[in-house]
Amino acid sequence: MAAEGGGKEMNEIKTQFTTREGVYKLLTHSEYSRPNRVPFNSQGSNPVKVSFVNVNDQSGNGDRICFNVGRELYFYIYKGVRKAADLSKPIDKRIYKGTQPTCHDFNPLTATAESVSLLVGFSAGQVQLIDPIKKETSKLFNEERLIDKSRVTCVRWVPGSESLFLVAHSSGSMYLYNVENTCGTTAPHYQLLKQGENYAVHTCKSKSARNPLLRWTVGEGALNEFAFSPDGKFLACASQDGFLRVFGFDAAELHGTMKSYFGGLLCVCWSPDGRYIVAGGEDDLVTVWSFLDCRVIARGHGHKSWVSVVAFDHCTTSVEDGDLPAEFSGSDEDFHEQNHFSAGRDRANSSHSRLSKRNSTDSRPVSVTYRFGSVGQDTQLCLWDLTEDILFPHLPLSRTRTHTNVMSATSPPATGQTPTLSTTTGSGGTNGKDNLSNSSTSGNPTNSLPGTLPRSNSLPHSSNPANSIIDSAFIATSVSKFATLSLHDSRKERHEKDHKRNHSMGHISSKSSDKLNQLSLSKTAKADAAKTLGTTLCPRMEEVPLLEPLVCKKIAHERLTVLIFLEDCLVTACQEGFVCTWARPGKVGLLSSQNNPANSPSGTVV
Repeated sequence: MAAEGGGKEMNEIKTQFTTREGVYKLLTHSEYSRPNRVPFNSQGSNPVKVSFVNVNDQSGNGDRICFNVGRELYFYIYKGVRKAADLSKPIDKRIYKGTQPTCHDFNPLTATAESVSLLVGFSAGQVQLIDPIKKETSKLFNEERLIDKSRVTCVRWVPGSESLFLVAHSSGSMYLYNVENTCGTTAPHYQLLKQGENYAVHTCKSKSARNPLLRWTVGEGALNEFAFSPDGKFLACASQDGFLRVFGFDAAELHGTMKSYFGGLLCVCWSPDGRYIVAGGEDDLVTVWSFLDCRVIARGHGHKSWVSVVAFDHCTTSVEDGDLPAEFSGSDEDFHEQNHFSAGRDRANSSHSRLSKRNSTDSRPVSVTYRFGSVGQDTQLCLWDLTEDILFPHLPLSRTRTHTNVMSATSPPATGQTPTLSTTTGSGGTNGKDNLSNSSTSGNPTNSLPGTLPRSNSLPHSSNPANSIIDSAFIATSVSKFATLSLHDSRKERHEKDHKRNHSMGHISSKSSDKLNQLSLSKTAKADAAKTLGTTLCPRMEEVPLLEPLVCKKIAHERLTVLIFLEDCLVTACQEGFVCTWARPGKVGLLSSQNNPANSPSGTVV
C-alpha cells in the first residue's frame, strides 16, 4: 500500500502517496479554482467537471483547461507541473443565468492557438458551442428545449469528426447532432431505424437537414455517461438502470451487456487498447469487463461510497519484455486483417502493438499491467493494477504486482469480435453574463454459468472477419434477453458506519433533484433483476477475482468528481471547486522553486 503522506490519521487529507513507480505529490501552487479560492457551496449544484485540450502552441505551453463551478465556466492556460497557476488571468469566464453547466468537451481536431471549439451541456437541456479564445458563442442547440427538456449528462465530439457530436440526457436518450444543421422551430418527428432489447434508434423525419440526426433511447432512467472506444467505432453506455451496454456505433448494433452488482452505473472508460471496459457506480465497486469475451473478469472493492469517475492511465499501462502466450500467436498480417486495423495509431496503443507480436515457438506468459484509477463520493482516490494473473489465470504467473484476491472463477465460452484498436485522442470568458433561454417549455444471449467451463481469459480470434460487428449497413440481429431493472440490495446496514454525510449507498435513487434518476421498482421488477445475479451479466462476488486497490487515499473534503491522467501528472477535482495537480514521480522538480508563495491556496484541500 502507499506510504501515507500529509498526516497519520485516517481522516486527514493526504498530499502524497507512493506506488511502485515512486511518489506522487500534490502541487499546491498548481491548483485551479475560482479566482477568490473560496470553497464553493456545492449544495444542489451539478458536479464540477474538467476538460483539457492542446492547441499546439509553438511556445510549448499549449495545454488549456476548462472547468465549471456552479453557474460559472472558466478557461485557463494550464501550466501543470511547470509553473504556478495564475488565477487572476482567465482567458475566458462565463456566468450563466437560469441554468448551470453540467459537462463539456473540446474538439482536438480543430484546436489551434487562435481558436478552439468547446461544447457545453446544461442542466436545462441546452448545448452551447463556444470559442473561449475568440470569446464567441457560435451556436445554441435545443434552445427552446423542443428536443429534450432534461439535464445534459454527457457531451462528446464523435472521434475523427469536426462537426458531429453526441449528447446524453437524464431522460435516457442520446442525440447525434451536426454543428452545421439547425434544430428547427418545432418538435422533431422520428422514424424507427433500429430496435433491440431495451434500446431503439430513430432518425429525424424532415424535408431538410435538421438536428438531431439520430435519437438513441437506451435502458430505463438516466443515461449517466458514455465513452467512445479508442478507435471510435464502439460506444459504451452506463445507465441508471445498472446496465453497461456496448454498441457498434455506426451499425447501432448491441455488442454486449453487463449488469452492476446493484444500483445504477455512473461512469465508464476504455483501456487504451480497447480490450477492457471499467465501470463504476452505486454498488461502490469498479467492474472490469472484457470487450472480447463480453463478460465480467474482475471487480475491485476499495471505495466506501458511490464511484463517480473511472479512468485508465495510458502512461503506466505497459507490456513488459517476455514472450506471448499461445492465444496471441499469429502473424501481424493475419491479426491486423481480422481486426480491421486502421493504419495509424498513437502512443496510447503501444501496449497493443506489442501484444500483436508473433511467437509460435514459445508460450511463456506476457507480463502485462493495466493501471486505472477511480474517485468517489467517499472523497477517496483509488489506483488499481490489472495484471496477467487476472487476465490469464490459467497460465503460470510471471509475477504479481497488485494485492489481488483471486477467487475461484468460471468463464463462459469466448464470444465477441476482436475490436479495431486505433486510438483517437479526445478531450478531456467573455467577462459578462451569457443568458441561456430556459423556457418552461445481438448478439449476446445471457446464459447462466454452466457447471463445467474452462477457467480462461484467452483472447480468441474471429473465425469469420466478415461477421464483424462494425458494418456500414444496418442489419437485422437477434435480440439479447436481459433484465433491465436495477437490483435493490439490502446492504445498507452493513456499510452505514463507513459512510459520512451525503455518502449514501444503500438505495438506488440519485441525490440529484432530477426526478428522472429516481427509479421505482416493484416486487416483480426486483425479482426479474435478481435473476441476472449468477449469470454472465452479473456474476456472484465469489465467481470473479476481487481486486484490492494499490492506493486508496482520502484527498479531499468533498466528493470527488474528476480524475484525468496526463503525461506528467494526474488531475483530480472535488465538488468544492478545487482542481488539483499531482506530479508523477520525478516530475515535481519541474515546478520552479521560485514560485511566489503568495499564490498558495487558502481553502485548499491539503
